[in-house]
Amino acid sequence: MGLTNNDILKKLRVALKMRDNDIQDVMKLVNFEISKGELSAFFRSEDHPNYMVCHDQFLRNFLNGLIIYKRGPRKDKGASKT
Repeated sequence: MGLTNNDILKKLRVALKMRDNDIQDVMKLVNFEISKGELSAFFRSEDHPNYMVCHDQFLRNFLNGLIIYKRGPRKDKGASKT
C-alpha cells in the first residue's frame, strides 16, 4: 500500500518542523478553519478511535496555503510592469 494523505501530511509536518499552530496559520491563508482537535486526529494511528482520514480537499488546501505561507501571496499575471 502506498502513502496516504495522512502520511504525506505527517511527513511534511516533520520535514518543515511545523507545529499545530503553524498548520492552522497555513490553513487560514486559504480560508479553511480547523481546530487543534481535528488536526491532531490526522496524526493519530489508524487504529485509534479518534483517527480521521485526511481527504484530498484538506491536503490540496494545505499545499496551496503552504505555497502562500512560504512564498507570499500570488502576484497577478495580468498586471503591467511600470
